[in-house]
Amino acid sequence: MAVTEGSTSSRQQELNDLVARTFHRFTGRGATRTRCVLGEDTVLVVLEDTLTKGERVLVERGRSEDVRRLRASYQEVMREDLVAGVGAITGRPVLACLSATQVEPDYAAEVFVLGEASGA
Repeated sequence: MAVTEGSTSSRQQELNDLVARTFHRFTGRGATRTRCVLGEDTVLVVLEDTLTKGERVLVERGRSEDVRRLRASYQEVMREDLVAGVGAITGRPVLACLSATQVEPDYAAEVFVLGEASGA
């Protein structure tokens, strides 16, 4: 089953852009690199180098758990925008949105589980 009509690479780029823009809008910084993997019923976007300068200082000073908690809060409030955007790009409902952050090295992941398209 295809995720949507249109080329996979253009959909992947749209999804990368959506997630990076959303991170930037909420945290003040996007990622230096994103990668999107489209599965039959999943979307995975991995982001590299997302921490702000202040967050990097906190990590350097042993406050990694504080940064992880803050990032979890950001991801929670971004969820509605991400789900709406992924649904619009894929043409399918998003059943679940799972978020994770690792601060050393600096990676984040957004995983979306997709439902069936309307009328399928």
